[in-house]
Amino acid sequence: MAEQVTAYPPEPWNLAGQAYLSIWRVPVSELPALPGGVEPIVVGGRAQVFTAWIDYQEPGQLQYHELLATVAVRGERLSSSITDIWVDSEVSLAGGRALWGIPKDLAALDFAHGRTFTASAATQEDWIATAAFTPRPSLPVRMPAAFDVVQMLDGRLKRSPVRAKARPCPAAADWRINESGPFGFLAGQRPVLNACLRDFKIVFGG
Repeated sequence: MAEQVTAYPPEPWNLAGQAYLSIWRVPVSELPALPGGVEPIVVGGRAQVFTAWIDYQEPGQLQYHELLATVAVRGERLSSSITDIWVDSEVSLAGGRALWGIPKDLAALDFAHGRTFTASAATQEDWIATAAFTPRPSLPVRMPAAFDVVQMLDGRLKRSPVRAKARPCPAAADWRINESGPFGFLAGQRPVLNACLRDFKIVFGG
């Protein structure tokens, strides 16, 4: 009997939902490995790492939860490379790996929306992180962004374009990180900025 292949949409993916973002300044020596030929943007001996809890919702093509870490890297325009990422969707995992070389893994991701957003992530082996975000008033406009995600796919670097719009708002955030887990390189550090991206819409890939 042939092995069943998880079906996923062709690119681009049109997605929507809510995101909770933190930016960290991490010593270059403590960064997770990046694909060969990819260089982090370094300021004062530190790289910029973006972490995000993302709740993909309708009317997007897929609905699932995600936690990721991505490093700002050199490119012709704003670029990043995803080093760690977990989802709770087999479809998202299969598509992310096959289409863009994004190293998605499965995890249990629990989100609770309210005045304060809370989230937790754990694999079968151990917990990864928890966080609580308390948003401040959001801007009344939807702001656009465009950037590339740079990953290794089939032995070659692939740059995938991303276009997004969202209503950003600052937030207070409280992280708890398992120092012996895959986010351990962030343990003991504090984000330099926290934000919510309300009602985002993303076109991922080209």
